[in-house]
Amino acid sequence: MNQRKTDQYLYTIFQSAEEGVFRPDWNSLCRWQAPAWFRDAKLGIFIHWGLYSIPAHANEWYARNMYIKGREEWEWHRKTYGGQKDFGYKDFIPLFTAEKFCPKEWISLFQKAGARYIFPVAEHHDGFQMYKSALSRYNAWNMGPHRDILRELKQECEKQGLYFCTSSHRAEHWFFMGHGKEFDSDIKEPLKKGDFYWPAMPEPDAMDLKSLPYPTEEFVNDWLLRVCEVIDSYQPSLLYFDWWVQHEAFHKAFAVMAAYYYNRGIEWGKQVGICYKYDAMAFGSGIVEVERGGLREAVPYPWQTDTAIAKNAWCYTDALDYKTSRQIICSLIETICCGGNMLLNVGPKGDGTIPKEDERILSQIGEWLKINGEAVYGTYPWRKYAEGPTRLPEGHFCDNEEIFYTREDIRFTAKGGSVYAFIMCWPKDGAVVIRTMAKNIAKQGGQSTTDFHGLIKKVRILGQENQAVRWHHKADGLYVECRLECRMPVVVSVDVM
Repeated sequence: MNQRKTDQYLYTIFQSAEEGVFRPDWNSLCRWQAPAWFRDAKLGIFIHWGLYSIPAHANEWYARNMYIKGREEWEWHRKTYGGQKDFGYKDFIPLFTAEKFCPKEWISLFQKAGARYIFPVAEHHDGFQMYKSALSRYNAWNMGPHRDILRELKQECEKQGLYFCTSSHRAEHWFFMGHGKEFDSDIKEPLKKGDFYWPAMPEPDAMDLKSLPYPTEEFVNDWLLRVCEVIDSYQPSLLYFDWWVQHEAFHKAFAVMAAYYYNRGIEWGKQVGICYKYDAMAFGSGIVEVERGGLREAVPYPWQTDTAIAKNAWCYTDALDYKTSRQIICSLIETICCGGNMLLNVGPKGDGTIPKEDERILSQIGEWLKINGEAVYGTYPWRKYAEGPTRLPEGHFCDNEEIFYTREDIRFTAKGGSVYAFIMCWPKDGAVVIRTMAKNIAKQGGQSTTDFHGLIKKVRILGQENQAVRWHHKADGLYVECRLECRMPVVVSVDVM
């Protein structure tokens, strides 16, 4: 795209933002409402796949770390590929051929895992676009696989009934390649807009809201153009942004982008939304994002945890430390009972195949959801989120360690006339007591002995229709007995009036 067309596109973006239903100010943007489908969907799949999947070493920050002297990635790169002057990050592009990438197989796998939407990364911090772009030639259509990865995934989502969403991590590119200028590497001045490594600025010592060097208007406008190009070309149902967009330099452009996107959603006739972290948006104007963590109580606003199958990386690497399927399922339960969604990341290999361990874990999650989906999809938090002694830590980066629950640990959702009790650790003797649903016995003077006043009509255990389930409603709890062996959480469905 030449400069004249770029300037015209930028003018159109600002004009649309100013003249649409939504305007680039937070009072206007806070009139936004979350898509109805999002609350019901509960589980999405995040996909980190790109040039970093070729070295498949350490993590998705390989592009940055291979240029930092003293880092393990620096030494590993030199031993494996040679010096950074002779083989730089850009030299992975021709190796990224994606010869086994089959979007139909990917989406089928994610659908069987129980996901209702997907979030492939459109552009990571490294600056390589996974889609056809008119703004830079360093993209998957012009180079590497010579395929529009985003387009193919969107088309397959539409065929198989999943919502297509995407993410941009471009903001961090401001400094991501900067260390390559500190020694004789392939990252050299002069760099100009459109170059793969541009701008490669020094990395701030502290990532605060006004960290220096301050992103320039040229870079911020380029960021805005790239995001809006994705919006217009792929019409995603949701957008996701990584952490650095909360920097002061992006505030005006971010509001313009949000107004432009929300107005485009109106034109398309569909609800859209933006997932954000760390107060990058005014509260109420988008979907609150918690990275690798969660909340400790049910909340009335839309939120999502983005986490990964692996504990130590978002992309595929040669040394992934996987979570168990039980750990992920328990995290999903904790999330939905607090009113949130889970965005679960997988990292395909460089050739486009999904690793076997990812497939195995996704398959086990899908098997559990096939049985217990009634208590997950379309549900909402009950008036009490949990009972029992075990509670999760709250906030970002606290979900790597597996939690070991007791028989008393129970979580709740509700839908229609049913309350669903997730027994996080089904006891060997098959007997559980749900204390929160203790039978109300009115005392003299009309005082209640419990917060639960419902009339229980039926008690089931999902997936155990052929098993005898005995239950008794008593003054100290709802007693449920059923002989079964299950290492995964078990759902007791309580139909009430």
